[in-house]
Amino acid sequence: MEKGAQPIIIIDPKKEQTKGREALNMNIAAAKAVAKIVKSTLGPGGMDKMLVNPIGDITITNDGATILHEMSIEHPAAKMVVEVAESLESSAGDGTTSAVVFTGSLLEKAETLIDNGVHPTIVVKGYNLAADKAVEILENLAISVGEGEKKILVKVAKTSITGKASEKYNILIANLCVDAVLAIHEKGKVDLKRIILTKDVGHTIDETEFVEGIVIDKVSLEKDFPLKIQNPNIALIDAPMEIGKTTNKAKLQINNAVDFENFIIQENAALLEMADYIIRAGAKAVFCSKGMDDKIGAYLQNRGIYATRRVKSEDMQHLADATNGKLVRNIKELTEKELGHAGLLEQDRDGDQGNTYLRYCKGAKSVSIVIRGETEHVVDNVERAIDDALKVVKCVVEDGKVVPGGGASEIEVALRLRSYAASIGGREQMAILAFADALEEIPRTIAKNAGLDAINSIVNLRAKHAENESGGLNIQTGIIEDMFEKGVVDPLRVKVESIKAGSEAAEMILHVDDVLSAKSSSMPDIKPEHMASTYDGMSAPQLNMRR
Repeated sequence: MEKGAQPIIIIDPKKEQTKGREALNMNIAAAKAVAKIVKSTLGPGGMDKMLVNPIGDITITNDGATILHEMSIEHPAAKMVVEVAESLESSAGDGTTSAVVFTGSLLEKAETLIDNGVHPTIVVKGYNLAADKAVEILENLAISVGEGEKKILVKVAKTSITGKASEKYNILIANLCVDAVLAIHEKGKVDLKRIILTKDVGHTIDETEFVEGIVIDKVSLEKDFPLKIQNPNIALIDAPMEIGKTTNKAKLQINNAVDFENFIIQENAALLEMADYIIRAGAKAVFCSKGMDDKIGAYLQNRGIYATRRVKSEDMQHLADATNGKLVRNIKELTEKELGHAGLLEQDRDGDQGNTYLRYCKGAKSVSIVIRGETEHVVDNVERAIDDALKVVKCVVEDGKVVPGGGASEIEVALRLRSYAASIGGREQMAILAFADALEEIPRTIAKNAGLDAINSIVNLRAKHAENESGGLNIQTGIIEDMFEKGVVDPLRVKVESIKAGSEAAEMILHVDDVLSAKSSSMPDIKPEHMASTYDGMSAPQLNMRR
């Protein structure tokens, strides 16, 4: 710069800039802090987190996806890890905690390599090679499962929910989830939107049930209507069943009592004509999405026909899918062809409140799981477990592949990666070995959270894999056993996506060497050393909740 020349400002002075190694260290520290938050929840012996939002609502869970979603994480690098976890939850349905722990371990190993003079680009290149090889190894390790092999599917569901719900009810919940998925899958595809989860607080978990049909929070208009109807034909009316108001202002002049009486007679006739269309079609139950005049309800009940009104639009569509009926928007067009069918209509009512169950719907395209528990917190926890179980069963039905759980897959992949690293020249070999070490962090954490000696568990797992590639950790006994024989299995997709997600998150963070951020007086300046200082994995700035 020439003497006396003005300095050239290329960066907005209102922005803060962190460059080079300081930026990398800060981002790695943030990602490791996120991993530390959920690390203690991993595995069947994982601990729970109590999350309290600003209005005092409590969530108690060890589900990693829920914990990360509920926390208001501010740091941009930490957000990147959370977004990867959320993406994994969407694509595979499980494995988010493993992916986050794996990401944190990858970055910790990368930090050591970089301290020893390995460039981040070399680390990323080695991690990419290792990730591709790991996926290949997993695919060779997987065994095939037919979409109708219920025993294996139940084992997959049970493995997913172990540690997330009461152990006493794992088999019940696993069977319900498999029944629901098998009921709605078509040509190897599963649309989980067709499985409706309904909560019913005030019962015990063992009363949770699968309904081959639909449950809606409506009861008949008439309180004294029978609680059960066998084999009802069902009309689905998506139009008002009442006398509508005119769009324009109109006056009706009635001069005497006879005119008034005639007006009432005509109005009643119009209402009963609507009801007669239901009767002539042969329906024994009618669900109306709009208003229904009380006179129609009473008229239909006197003829043994269940009637309810103002059913939500989504419930009407679910009713159509479950009963194979058609939504009718013009009641005059209702015929027997438009009617749906169920094996049983049953009401569980308390006064004007309650639920209506349509059971035994043959060929139902929508089914229900009614989640029951003593309290709302219990029901919410069971719902999260069921959600995960449904997703992993979907993965296996669609892909037809499972791998051994209990840390067996990670140990086998790590061992083979170490052999593979010997064939790779250059410093990338060091990154591949670090990748293998990071994978072993998952079974190490599972063992630690179960109260076992983590070092002994890893040593024993490695020794077992010299003779059995399916050897995994039985956390109840600490013994290494064949996970396929024990029925501890995971979907191949979950393992593959977890490795891909973890390596991609680490790659994104390692590629950043410059951070520009707008100054904000409301955001605390979180230094790496503060990010690492946590209480049970959670630092004070991270405990903000959102809903």
